[in-house]
Amino acid sequence: MELILASKNAHKAKEMQDILGDNVALITQDAAGFGDIEVIEDGKTFEENAIKKAVEIAKISGKAVIADDSGLCVDALGGRPGVYTARFAGENATDDQNISLLLSKLDGVPTDKRQAKFVCVIALAIPGSEPRTFRGECSGYILTEKRGNNGFGYDPVFFVPDHQKSMAELDGKIKNSISHRFNALSKLKSDLNR
Repeated sequence: MELILASKNAHKAKEMQDILGDNVALITQDAAGFGDIEVIEDGKTFEENAIKKAVEIAKISGKAVIADDSGLCVDALGGRPGVYTARFAGENATDDQNISLLLSKLDGVPTDKRQAKFVCVIALAIPGSEPRTFRGECSGYILTEKRGNNGFGYDPVFFVPDHQKSMAELDGKIKNSISHRFNALSKLKSDLNR
């Protein structure tokens, strides 16, 4: 099955292709000839944003499309940054700026109250069908300082209890086998194979 990924990120496409396996041919919207389409992510939930992206590209392309929206939800912050994960410290914030703001907001919060989860929602839009969503999560807690050099975003401050390491300290293969994106894509893969 061929799917268009509503993203121009080739790195993300490769990671997702590896998880989905050989039965799916995943192509970026650039490679599919729809690279000039920008979908505004103004939804209040990961589901709304993922569906909006997938449906828009499916409508224009006439093909099956998947899109993802993901982020970090911290219990002590009422689920924030949530859909604002990438722009928590401002529209063009760097990873370091986002992490600094997160750590400052959690300053003084004890370890047992620093629970968090990475969430990924994949939406599948097939022309003529209702869009479907697949949600994956990865639970952990927020450290008080950065650890590790792998990964990106909030990985250096996201501690994974099962491995006793931050996401940024984990080997890529391990990270990709426990991540929120892996969990969501695994559900999509099962659905496609039915």
